[in-house]
Amino acid sequence: MYIEIFIVIGILIFAVLYFFKTGDSMYKFVVETSATVYEKYAPFSFKVIREKVKEMGLEYTPKQYIIQLVTFAGAAFGISYLYFYNIAVSIVYSIGVACVIPYLAYLRCKRIYSEFIFEQIQVYTTNTIMEFQTTQNFVKALEGVYNSGVLQSPVSDDVKEMIDMAYRNGDISESLKYMNERYEFHMTRNMHQLFLQITKEGAKDSNEVLDNMLLDIDMLVEGVYRDRIDRQNFHRQFVQYGVLLYLMVMLVQYLLGIDTYLELLENTLVTVALHAIVLFNSYFLLNGEKYYNENVGAE
Repeated sequence: MYIEIFIVIGILIFAVLYFFKTGDSMYKFVVETSATVYEKYAPFSFKVIREKVKEMGLEYTPKQYIIQLVTFAGAAFGISYLYFYNIAVSIVYSIGVACVIPYLAYLRCKRIYSEFIFEQIQVYTTNTIMEFQTTQNFVKALEGVYNSGVLQSPVSDDVKEMIDMAYRNGDISESLKYMNERYEFHMTRNMHQLFLQITKEGAKDSNEVLDNMLLDIDMLVEGVYRDRIDRQNFHRQFVQYGVLLYLMVMLVQYLLGIDTYLELLENTLVTVALHAIVLFNSYFLLNGEKYYNENVGAE
């Protein structure tokens, strides 16, 4: 049995070394093989998000994905073998973990894109307020922000659409509604409502109100970044805790003795219970990853 384990590990090491030797050709094969499936089933929104993450230079490199794949699959093989001492079962778990990696990549890209959008909305609101204090005209303020180049796509494209809508309609109401529907942030809604009131009611001196709104935005952003740091700390501790839960089986084997544990594995109910423990802990970890990567930058 142990000879079989060493054979599997040897094959795995050979595959990794072969990748680093041939690198691009293997990656090209993997990409071309999976591209058809990805294009057919991946949500359009995720395609846009992933392209933006690539544009930002934050997408994993092929080697990073391969290292992640090997690490996760190897860990799944080792942990599941400690539970069941069955190479076939361990291979099934390794394949299952490998299939989860695209979902983890999806969550990671969503988090990065969400952080990017929040930062862009922060820049949009702050700069629009400052431009308005100079121009005292909302559309002119939007034009100043757009022409300054501080915004990136897709937010810059949406600001351009707001400007065009304002000129077509001769009113800013539709432009504000359009942006509010595109980006559901309190700071955008509050700023737009304030500008609408100033435009409709013709307030003479709005600088004090706008200064207060800038302070509110700064406080909001500070809170979001503090929450982001707290999430990172929680995520690190959560993953450590999840891994420790997997390794509790080693404590059980130490207390019972390996021979007694192997005898227990012959009982179908015990085996089913162990599978349930592994699957439940895996679901627990995936839910934690989902929580960590979703709603980042939300107010």
